[in-house]
Amino acid sequence: MNTCIRAFACAAALGAALAAAPAAADPVADFYRGKSMTMVISSSAGGGYDALSRTIARHITKHIPGQPTMVPRNMPGAGGIVANKFLAATAPRDGLVVGGLQNNAPLEPLFGTKEADYDPTRMNWLGTPSVEVGLLFVWHTSPFKTLEDVKVREMTAGASGVNSGPAFYSRIMNELLGTKIKVIAGYPGQNEAYLAIERGEIDTYGLTMWSSLTSVKKQWLAENKVRVLLQYGPEKEPALKDVPYGDDLIKNEEDRLLFRAAYGPLTLGRPFVAPPDVPADRVAALRKAFMDMIKDADFRAEADKQGLLIDSPRSGEQLQEEIRRLYATPQHIVDRLRRIYHVR
Repeated sequence: MNTCIRAFACAAALGAALAAAPAAADPVADFYRGKSMTMVISSSAGGGYDALSRTIARHITKHIPGQPTMVPRNMPGAGGIVANKFLAATAPRDGLVVGGLQNNAPLEPLFGTKEADYDPTRMNWLGTPSVEVGLLFVWHTSPFKTLEDVKVREMTAGASGVNSGPAFYSRIMNELLGTKIKVIAGYPGQNEAYLAIERGEIDTYGLTMWSSLTSVKKQWLAENKVRVLLQYGPEKEPALKDVPYGDDLIKNEEDRLLFRAAYGPLTLGRPFVAPPDVPADRVAALRKAFMDMIKDADFRAEADKQGLLIDSPRSGEQLQEEIRRLYATPQHIVDRLRRIYHVR
């Protein structure tokens, strides 16, 4: 009897000790708890990238174990290269710094930009809320009715400089689709070019994304002020089902490889990233937090209110694989890409 009592007492004591023991430690939550993170934003304040990055900074932290705070920090310069260089080489590698990049920045080394001396394949990609669809569009009063018209008559396209993204995409369309687009440099940015289109000074802007029209120029779409002649990118935009899709127009396989490398930035969408060498468990937690945030009703409601497209999310693992694939483009295609990208 005494033996039974002693056994029961021991079992009870053990149960009490287990009940009183703290839950299993979560090293990721322990690391982030009480910390402040930084969201590096590669554009200046006020634009679409800035609005999206700040919205993500407000919502992602509740999905990160330990629920840290997050402070946005704008770091514009060289089309996102300045921020990408900071994240690749200078930022702490502990998981407390993440970044929202312009989608050209991860591919500038592939395109042969000397200032882009970093390796995007080593960085930890967290995800994107959408991919982008590029457009060739004109004002509703334009004489250009179809893409075929641009092959027989010269079209003027605004751009900031001859080596800017809008100028590059104009040259790519000329190279692969047979269009006759003349680049008019000197427009500081998209807004100035859009105003020039309304005034009839130029026919188009060399690089316009569907998400840009839906967020910045919703009224144009509502009032049928623009005519879209071409769409291109990783997938077709459902709202533009009657608009020709670039990949369908290219029959030569090498030309198709070139086109897909050229619109690689659109495939990356609005990419978010952590520096290289961040501990793997923290990278996994940040990637999961990003995708959990995408499904968050509060986040989606705020994004919708601001006109931010959250329609084709990609995980960090998917972005990592896409960047690996793009950097595996055959060298002779890369050489051709660089000749078109850089005009001396």
